[in-house]
Amino acid sequence: MFDPVIAPSGTLLGLLQRGRGDGTLHALAAPRAEALAALNHCVLNDPRHDWQVENRSLYYARLYLDLHGSLEEIERHLCDADDHLDTDEARTGLSLAVLGHLASYGRGDALSLLRRYAANGANWTWALDELALRDNDSGLRALAPSVLARFPATAEGDAELAIAVRDAFEPRPWRLWAEDRREAIGARVRAAQEAGSFDRWQRQMRPSGPRPGWSVQAVFDWADQGLERGSALHVPAARCLSAVAGPEDRPAIVEAARAGSVGARCAALHYLAESRDGVVLDLIEAAVSGGSHTVAEAAVSAFERMCGDEAVDRARGWVHRPDALGASAAGVLACRGTAGDATLVLGALRETVRADGPDASLLWTLVDGAGRLGIACAAPVLRHVYRETASSQLRGRAARALAATDPSFPTGFAVECLWDCEETTREVAALHAETGDVRVAERLRRLAADPAEEAEVQTAVRSRIGPDAPAV
Repeated sequence: MFDPVIAPSGTLLGLLQRGRGDGTLHALAAPRAEALAALNHCVLNDPRHDWQVENRSLYYARLYLDLHGSLEEIERHLCDADDHLDTDEARTGLSLAVLGHLASYGRGDALSLLRRYAANGANWTWALDELALRDNDSGLRALAPSVLARFPATAEGDAELAIAVRDAFEPRPWRLWAEDRREAIGARVRAAQEAGSFDRWQRQMRPSGPRPGWSVQAVFDWADQGLERGSALHVPAARCLSAVAGPEDRPAIVEAARAGSVGARCAALHYLAESRDGVVLDLIEAAVSGGSHTVAEAAVSAFERMCGDEAVDRARGWVHRPDALGASAAGVLACRGTAGDATLVLGALRETVRADGPDASLLWTLVDGAGRLGIACAAPVLRHVYRETASSQLRGRAARALAATDPSFPTGFAVECLWDCEETTREVAALHAETGDVRVAERLRRLAADPAEEAEVQTAVRSRIGPDAPAV
């Protein structure tokens, strides 16, 4: 999947793509046709850089309800001929998730469209998972013939069916179908369930990897073999070293970390870092300066896993380095530094935004650090990250940091955060938004009454509008 093109943050489309609360507020104030066009564009062209950690479906579903939007564009997208040519679940996953939320809000057209797509669409497993949470038993039972028809009554078809049953995210439909008295449905699904369980048992009985009886050299060889196959086994190999290595093996492990083969060197660095061996910090610096790219990455990763005071002390010396180790050192100070490190963290935050923009991966840690250390003068940079980042997760972190550093947060960004796409951001807003704003009072009441809202958000809301809370 190509990275999505994100519109500027000052446009309606850009706000909706980012999942910002202001997106909803601007859409409700815009001409309805314009708002629906922007909303459909977002739903049909997933704007998330990482759909596995960023939320948008409930956010967009709520806006469809508020705008009384039809589902014609979603239906056209799902029924397009491309559905069977481009089978990447990212093409249709967001649309199906939005339909699922709409179905839970009582939109019968959304439920009907999900049923049709589960019967005929390429990404039928996702649609079936949505229906498993929202549809009634009779609706799910009616889908059994269409779904099972996807698997020919052959050895290959039965094997594929067993995998589908075994890997189903929501097992409810398969359990219902297993109770069917028809031989072509109930008996076949039960056989697939048994085959999937047997396959899982076989895999558990054939674990791969080293055993505690292996030698240190055998673990190093295993790490090297993993790299040859394209699998980085540095961390599991380090855990294996913890099981098989004794005090007498330390010289060999230190030498492997200094000049061993690539896999062995990476595993040794991780082992020594987790053991908090005093020599590892010098070895990490040497690996970053003179090792291969793989070794340098493993060295930085090993350093980030260290939690002792010695790692924080060394980070203060490395934070000015213009390489990955310098960036990692800034992250260590953000996570585990003291108040005296605030200037270093603030400098790294400003430089990262200036050099790499508001979506740099290091910002996640630095933004958290600014909030943890209560760096008040970081608020302007945090506001910039909040406005401009395309990541709703990073925006939520910026909101939490602003709550700790920016006195204007309760009357500013906290208000729009009540409409944000991320439940954790809505939770922060529910705790901090100034209730003197009439929009806040109404929104808190709506979130409290919404059955689709997350429990943590509703708990935060009740702390503001409950019987013991100040009047809203």
